Amino acid sequence: MARKKILLTDDEEPVRALVALTIKNHGRYDFLEATDGLQALEVARRELPDLILMDVLMPRCDGFQACSQLKADPLTKHIPVILLTALVQEKDKLRGQQAGADGYFTKPFSPTALLEKIDSVLNRGAP
Repeated sequence: MARKKILLTDDEEPVRALVALTIKNHGRYDFLEATDGLQALEVARRELPDLILMDVLMPRCDGFQACSQLKADPLTKHIPVILLTALVQEKDKLRGQQAGADGYFTKPFSPTALLEKIDSVLNRGAP
């Protein structure tokens, strides 16, 4: 069975490092990185990951904008996007839904809970 690819987009290196460690220790996923929304769009279109974890507050193109663009693109619209952010207000969650996000996960987070969310999203509809 092929390993699934996860693209993490976050402008904060410590967050990327923690998530990378969590994902790599899980052993079932390959890991891709982007540091802002524009880079995430490029990587997603080139690599077609199975899942995208995306911060909201980033330079050049925020997570809401990048998610909207991914969901509007026929090449990437099928890729689940989980917003991984410190924004916890209902208006932010609603904005994430409006952008097409498939999930919303708040920082700080438990690595175990994040893996459970990843597994849940990637295994939807699996036998």
